[in-house]
Amino acid sequence: MKNISRRARVATGAAALAVVGAAAFGTASANASAPAASAPAASAPAASPAVSVAPGATTASTHLTVDAATRAAQAALDAAEAENQRVTVAVVDRNGNTVVTLRGDGAGPQSYESAERKAFTAVSWNAPTSELAGRLAQTPNLKDIPGTLFLAGGVPVTARNAPIAGIGVAGAPSGASDEKYARAGAAALGR
Repeated sequence: MKNISRRARVATGAAALAVVGAAAFGTASANASAPAASAPAASAPAASPAVSVAPGATTASTHLTVDAATRAAQAALDAAEAENQRVTVAVVDRNGNTVVTLRGDGAGPQSYESAERKAFTAVSWNAPTSELAGRLAQTPNLKDIPGTLFLAGGVPVTARNAPIAGIGVAGAPSGASDEKYARAGAAALGR
């Protein structure tokens, strides 16, 4: 009979235990998901039906389609590129969730988050961020709200007098330019 080293015996034993353990686990898992044959049917919890809410207990909101958000973002990016500006454009929905972000060629790394935050701020207050930046003098702690950025470059998009999206642009040398490009994006939605 051939002598097997202690290391080989330990490794072989560990492998065998792993196989046995895996088989036992698989059996236990399969048995745990199968109903017990001897358990009475009455012990199983009854499925509860879905509950419908009363009429008038819900609201509906309007959102931009992905195509419309992309069209707006591309129009803003095109306006910036026409002036040789490297920017990032973000479009968020009414809830502040990003729908689309386009990072222009050569746009700075900080512009991505800044564009999203400007868009979020514009839709949250239904006002251009340049206007909101002016409000900081009276209410400086507005800037402490998470996710906001009170710099020019964000504009809201409305439908039926309610905000449905925000467009934010960041990366141009001035907030006024960022906002001009964001407005070009919003204008593309009216065409």
